Amino acid sequence: MIIRAVIEIVGSPKEHVEKILGLVIEKIKKEELKVLRVDAFDAKEVKELWSCFAEVEIEFETLERFMGFCFDYMPSSIEILEPEELKVESGSFGDIINDLLAKLHQYDMLIKGLKAENIVLKREDKNLE
Repeated sequence: MIIRAVIEIVGSPKEHVEKILGLVIEKIKKEELKVLRVDAFDAKEVKELWSCFAEVEIEFETLERFMGFCFDYMPSSIEILEPEELKVESGSFGDIINDLLAKLHQYDMLIKGLKAENIVLKREDKNLE
């Protein structure tokens, strides 16, 4: 399977954002992946922050490895270049869905924790007034 992924970094200052994108690209290249092409673009200012991205073409041996890449690097978008059609065994697809659900539950718990923390901080702030 060959894909094109967009990896985006947003933050400030500009130099930091560009440095982090470079580090992410280097990390991808050091993995056991067949990186076919990398095109990195300069950071642009967007609403008082800086945004830069890279398009990365990678060949994957398995669908599971591809999904692992998606979970690890959270690309902004993915385009599957080859093959035109995918045939996936139900057990393999179930494993992928379970990994996705585990990640979603992890983020859900994190958000709920942050929300509870925010409520407590707001109450404490009101009590100080």
